[in-house]
Amino acid sequence: MPDFMVRVLDIAIGGLLMGGIYALIAMGLSLQYGVARVLNIAHGEFIMLGAFATFTLYTVFGINPLLTLVIIGPIIFLIGFFLHRTLFTRLRISAPNADAYAASSMLATFGLLYIIQNLALLAWGANLRAYSYLNFGVNLGGAIFAANRLVTLGFAIGIGLGFYIFLARSRLGKAIRAAAQDPTTARLMGVNINLVLAICFGLGAVMAGLAGTLLSLRIPITPTMGLNYTIIAIIIVVLGGLGSIPGSFIGGFILGIIGTIVAYVEPSLSLAAYYFIFMVLLLVRPKGIFGK
Repeated sequence: MPDFMVRVLDIAIGGLLMGGIYALIAMGLSLQYGVARVLNIAHGEFIMLGAFATFTLYTVFGINPLLTLVIIGPIIFLIGFFLHRTLFTRLRISAPNADAYAASSMLATFGLLYIIQNLALLAWGANLRAYSYLNFGVNLGGAIFAANRLVTLGFAIGIGLGFYIFLARSRLGKAIRAAAQDPTTARLMGVNINLVLAICFGLGAVMAGLAGTLLSLRIPITPTMGLNYTIIAIIIVVLGGLGSIPGSFIGGFILGIIGTIVAYVEPSLSLAAYYFIFMVLLLVRPKGIFGK
């Protein structure tokens, strides 16, 4: 294969890989913000927790990193569910109106960010951590790719599509969509809004944690890694349309491909490119691609 085609394929695989991870992160935040009405600034800390939990389970206990997905998922769900049922439900009940709740809940997530981050620093230290898993080459049309990149891409797409089908087809998914569209009417129709909102927050945390597991397969991790991914998730949620799960899924891939192309030209400009896209969106189409 010509060098040019190898480079194009490398950019495409890399863009889809990061896009798949970004999609999972953004879908989780979209669920928390679009349904549970919490702009979770600590969203990235659940990514970090998922990554470090996978690192620990693999390096200390020898558990396959892909198997940790089914271990970490339920644990992070319970953490997110508990946080919403205690902290955010209390804030929502005591808030005089929706705007006051949005402000107080966002401030609370800033506190969560620093609490979780500092606990992680105490537990794992400030140094970069990494492990080697499926780190061998796979030949695709003459181009060599690390197996862990391809596995990560496959799992990211599979989890994202599975999550979308769950929201679209399951009874709980329909209750979640009803609560997102009109919580008052949903309550009158028998939907337990407090329970559904807590489940949404927990599921959003799960998506972040699973993305963290997949990230840890191929990049070094640190306790301070979360905030950058929160910013990226916010940009994708705006890109796809506030509260739109399909928009977040597709927006994640769009941003991943754009970021990979920019990184090939100048790696230090990737985050700046994301901010530029964010500002242009706010000016041109603030409702996002799938916004109504």
